[in-house]
Amino acid sequence: MAKRHAATIAARAGIAEDTAFGAVTPPIYLTSTYELEAFRQPGPYDYSRSNNPTRDVLGEALAELEGGAKAIVTNTGMSACLLALQLLKPEDTLVFPHDCYGGSYRLFINLAQRKHAFKIQIVNFQDTDWAEQVRLAAPAMIWLETPSNPLLQITDIQAVCQLAAELAAKVVVDNTFLSPVLQQPLALGADIVVHSTTKYINGHSDIIGGALIAKDVAIGDELKWWGNCLGLTGGALDAYLTLRGLRTLSPRIRLQQENTLAVVDFLAAHPLVAKVYYPGLASHPGHAIAKVQQSGFGAMCSFELNAAPEYLYDFFAALKYFTLAQSLGGTESLVCHPATMTHASMDAAAQQRAGIGATLVRLSVGIEDIADLITDLDKALQQVAKRLSV
Repeated sequence: MAKRHAATIAARAGIAEDTAFGAVTPPIYLTSTYELEAFRQPGPYDYSRSNNPTRDVLGEALAELEGGAKAIVTNTGMSACLLALQLLKPEDTLVFPHDCYGGSYRLFINLAQRKHAFKIQIVNFQDTDWAEQVRLAAPAMIWLETPSNPLLQITDIQAVCQLAAELAAKVVVDNTFLSPVLQQPLALGADIVVHSTTKYINGHSDIIGGALIAKDVAIGDELKWWGNCLGLTGGALDAYLTLRGLRTLSPRIRLQQENTLAVVDFLAAHPLVAKVYYPGLASHPGHAIAKVQQSGFGAMCSFELNAAPEYLYDFFAALKYFTLAQSLGGTESLVCHPATMTHASMDAAAQQRAGIGATLVRLSVGIEDIADLITDLDKALQQVAKRLSV
């Protein structure tokens, strides 16, 4: 069979595959346990922590989308991160970026310092000498997040993977911000891809979930064993809802990207916006690499308010269609303040190193009418202007 396109894989996930009654939409298996055929004759399913048909359909679709050998569907995005880290031993070193997601940063730091699960080295992959920094660390695993959260900095995945091959290190890429529709790290040389399926893959802000896709069958099998052992696997209902969301992944992201381009153009021209962070801008430092390794620039953008931090109260209060909330990737537009929300677990020094300032605002652009979104942002910035003029 010819390789299927991403939109087809997502839209057809589990469709017309029911062998019991010919249901077009796959059934949901809300069962904790399964009957054995006979004594000492277990079937493919015995307990849903280990295997569940609904979860398997989702995993198979995600593996095909990412071009991987095996996917493990987890109960949260952080569980997916934790699962990947089971490949490390106490004497191993994990290299991770200075500007990664705050929850990932907290996990890495505390597992290393409080549990001595592995050693760590933080690297700024935007530095010209990043490769030398990585070589000196002699890592067993390199963790990448590109575009980064929340400044959307771009890391050259292929270049890192080439170096990792020399060092016999595994590369894990958090692909949450783009989804497999816009970026496929395994094809660029990565060993494992991590997702918070809560975000774009589900796309409706009604489940918490994660996934981990391995390029190699043996690594996938080991991670599946750990997922079952630690109880990190996701539930059937969450898998069912994620499958439902997955089917519209391509058209959702297409519209969200169109809206984001318009939002970015508006923000870039506004006097109360000091700086816009978006890889689609030609002025973005990672624009050229993003054009090569991505098939789109995504629907996330950030900007610096050109006013003192106290004016953020007025800005957020005036918004109607950008909801102030954690998370991203849903059909609804969201706005957040990384310093006090998504990256609050970073101390002040770590935030400063990552470039997360007090006036940084992050937008997750949804599928609302773009005229309403622009008007919403314009009115909020007008409110700040009014306060400034008093």
